[in-house]
Amino acid sequence: MKLEKDQAQKIVDKLNFKDGLVSAMTRDYEDKEVLMTAFMNKEAVLKTLTTGLAHYWSRSRNNLWLKGEKSGHKQEIQEIRVDCDEDALLLDVKQEGGACHKGYRSCFYRKIEDGKLTKILEREFEPEDIYD
Repeated sequence: MKLEKDQAQKIVDKLNFKDGLVSAMTRDYEDKEVLMTAFMNKEAVLKTLTTGLAHYWSRSRNNLWLKGEKSGHKQEIQEIRVDCDEDALLLDVKQEGGACHKGYRSCFYRKIEDGKLTKILEREFEPEDIYD
């Protein structure tokens, strides 16, 4: 999914950014597994819409990032949905490799069970092999 810049800008202008951000839930396009959640600023939404690849805003690093820029685990946009308040996005993507920077397919690799966090997914890659 790619839009022309003027089409993308019209969408960005309709969104309600709180403190400059909208939330973005990302899931696998085929099996609908939730892969991650993040934030997007106006530039991230615009780049996502015009390139067809997921871009996010890192609150901790205070910068824009292309998902997979270091790992190669990019997210190709298939569909984007907007919630009723226009302040949250649901991105359906084709995920290359693991989505989680800790090495898992999904950032939601644990569940609460018997009062503890229990791992329910196995690592797909070793983070130290990819990230500094």
